[in-house]
Amino acid sequence: MTPQAAVEAYLRHVGIERGLSKNTVAAYRRDLSAYAEWLDEHAVEDVAVITARDTDDYARHLATRGEQDASLRLGAASIARMLSTVRGLHRFLLDEQVVESDAARDVRPPKLPSRLPKALTIAQVEALLAATDGDDPARVRDKALLELLYATGARVSEAIDLNVDDVIDREIVRLTGKGSKQRIVPLGSYARNALDDYLVRVRPTYSLRGAATPALFLGVRGARLSRQSAWLVIRAAAERAHLEASVSPHTLRHSFATHLLEGGADVRVVQELLGHSSVATTQIYTLITADTLRDMYTTAHPRAR
Repeated sequence: MTPQAAVEAYLRHVGIERGLSKNTVAAYRRDLSAYAEWLDEHAVEDVAVITARDTDDYARHLATRGEQDASLRLGAASIARMLSTVRGLHRFLLDEQVVESDAARDVRPPKLPSRLPKALTIAQVEALLAATDGDDPARVRDKALLELLYATGARVSEAIDLNVDDVIDREIVRLTGKGSKQRIVPLGSYARNALDDYLVRVRPTYSLRGAATPALFLGVRGARLSRQSAWLVIRAAAERAHLEASVSPHTLRHSFATHLLEGGADVRVVQELLGHSSVATTQIYTLITADTLRDMYTTAHPRAR
């Protein structure tokens, strides 16, 4: 079977038997047409003779095609998508017994950069925090937890690992991050007031219900609050606030960093507050804020488009 005939058979399969959308099938066609063209250039006339070395060579071709002409350069996501489509084709050919082995089985796409959850707007954060208002003891604790997460940019594991003594003079909190590295982060007035309210009104009662523990945040039975419980607290608050965006404990950390940078904070300061060992990690947030500014400019400026 020729490469082009194999591509057409696979496209019929995904379009009819698997019921993929026309747009998806069209995208598959573009990717596989490029693959078939490359095979033709290398005098491969039958898919039965394609080897693992051939598919590895094609993967290298995709990765290096922009070295001579930058306009041909492909991003990691595009290469990963194209190789995924090629792997799908070869799995299909094996399943249909057109070939005796899967030549693309061991092809690995390039590692994609980690994607950060989208930061909440300031208004969304305020709505989330307001959703923990109330005199119920659990609500008082939840407000203290969420205010601290947003005020410090702490990872959820760092927050639930806090002990009472880690809140120093009401002004700062001592966080223990990855590799047991400690850092000092200031507390804003909202977080200070929420913590004071919790420490005076709720924690003493909760602590009597369980064994003595230095933990700052306690569950209703007096034990240290778990990571899962903290996640549920945030999810429940997000639902009450009617936030459509996916909200997790890490969302508040990303919002903390993004809002600081948008407010003019130096990236090195934000790096220290987040506990990043490399400023390169923190600079991901500068890309996010730059994208936001670009979007706002395109939308608002009369000559931007």
